[in-house]
Amino acid sequence: MRRTVRLVLILSALAALVAPAALVAPKANAAERMWVGFHDDPSYRWVTDRLTRIERSASDGSSIVRLLVQWNLVAPERPTTPTDAFDPVYRFDDVDEAVRAAQEMDQEVMLTISGTPRWANGGGSANHQGFLTPQFNSKGRSVAPANYAKLYAAAYAGIKVGNKTAKVAIGETSARGSDRPTGVRPTHSPGKFAELVAKANPRLKFDAWAHHPYPSVPSSPPSQVVKWPNVSLKSLPRFVESLNTWFKRKNSQIWVTEYGHQTRPEDSLGVSYATQATYIQQAISLARNYPFVSMFIWFVYQDDQGQPWESGVYTQAGAPKGTSPTRFSASARPLDARNGVVSMVGGTVTPLVNLYTRRYCATDPAGTTIGMTWRVFLGGKLIKVGQQTATLRVDCTINARLQVTIAKGRTYIATFALNDTSGVVLNRRLTIRGT
Repeated sequence: MRRTVRLVLILSALAALVAPAALVAPKANAAERMWVGFHDDPSYRWVTDRLTRIERSASDGSSIVRLLVQWNLVAPERPTTPTDAFDPVYRFDDVDEAVRAAQEMDQEVMLTISGTPRWANGGGSANHQGFLTPQFNSKGRSVAPANYAKLYAAAYAGIKVGNKTAKVAIGETSARGSDRPTGVRPTHSPGKFAELVAKANPRLKFDAWAHHPYPSVPSSPPSQVVKWPNVSLKSLPRFVESLNTWFKRKNSQIWVTEYGHQTRPEDSLGVSYATQATYIQQAISLARNYPFVSMFIWFVYQDDQGQPWESGVYTQAGAPKGTSPTRFSASARPLDARNGVVSMVGGTVTPLVNLYTRRYCATDPAGTTIGMTWRVFLGGKLIKVGQQTATLRVDCTINARLQVTIAKGRTYIATFALNDTSGVVLNRRLTIRGT
């Protein structure tokens, strides 16, 4: 059996792989498409009804699943052949199962790599001080950002060797930090950490900065304003402008890879179910108002006894927390990144478009022939129909050639009915704007 991990999106505290930017939204005041989903390892990997939960999350509007791969657990000993995914040391079984299940539900998968085995860190612990230690040396001087820059550069190079088409994100910074070498939490704030990483190596390559803009307390709304260089959802515009300056870039992207609000009575500091539902809608709306945010992950999907964080949209017993699931679905579905938006120059003849078809990678190898019937509509009127076949690419996308001419100032809707040799049917919808 092939390692399905090679097919998925990967996000890491060191580096990240994400889906290819096959469909690019035009510049606007808001993100028209965004990957929206959940992070919940207990629900998706370890409970007896885990496959049902993954299926249900897809029904609730999730287009992406985020999972953890803890290096210290998947490789407790040094592998004899690190590049061999089937080295007997590796323990990927639960990850592989969750990846396959998510793909079968037509969801992208993002894997966050965290934790360092003792054999790779001089016998130290796996996680400490916000997952990167030391933050400061014995003299109080900041050392974590420069160390991280080196770790990230190595991880980026390694990921690209494994998959040259992968997109790699940097960061996964916390919402806040003290920037002090002493005290209860001697950690860096996200703004200062990013600035010092750039100072250490401004030439680092990345496709997005991953960030966790949690509120200071669960009751604070998504619109909470915090003191810079801490970074909340409301601070993201300043953060992305700073990233552009520090790394000498023009259009940095941000992935919100964790966000959530705990509820009561599960947690005494949580909000009511009704307030959580409202905050879900507000948070996703706020994120989509930023054209540079292309991903939003809610933590978690369902409360679990072994997870001391009660921000799921379902209780431990599987009951919906009021309207939280339906609010999530209503907010996520219009942003579905699998149904893209693309701009094309007016006068483009027989445009070539690219479609996300992650579901087929669950069962079909790269090179498999995918059949399709496409239809193009203008002003609600069907103007062209065609059929063709396409080859499934290694990044789980396919290309389609539309037999139309794109006119400037017009908006077209193209629909695609797809099928593989085993009869799996997918439907995609693409918005094309002539510019």
